[in-house]
Amino acid sequence: QPCCQSPSHSPFLAGPQIVLSVYGPDFFGHDVVRGYGAVHVPIMPGRHKRTVAMFVPESSSRLQQFTSWFTGRRPEFTDPRVVAQGEGREVTRVRSQGFVTISFNVM
Repeated sequence: QPCCQSPSHSPFLAGPQIVLSVYGPDFFGHDVVRGYGAVHVPIMPGRHKRTVAMFVPESSSRLQQFTSWFTGRRPEFTDPRVVAQGEGREVTRVRSQGFVTISFNVM
C-alpha cells in the first residue's frame, strides 16, 4: 500500500462532502436540473467560503437532445455518488453550468 494516497483515490482522506443538485423551471415550466456539483466540507473551525463549479449531463446525440428538449425530460444523474466520486463521469458528456458559492461556519 502506498504511503501517500491522494484524496481522489480514498474518500475517507478527503472528509465529508456536500453534493449539490440545483433544479429550476425551463422555458415550458418543467422542473429540470440546472446543475450538479460537490464540495468538501472544511474541517478546521472558522468561517469558510467555497465556490463550486456546476455542470449538467448532456445527451449524446442531436436526436436525444431534441427529444429531451421537446419532452422536458433532460438527462439527470440518478445516483449522487457519480457527482461526489466522479467515477464513471469521465465517459459522460457534461457541460459547465456556472458556479454556486457556499459559506460554512465550522465550530
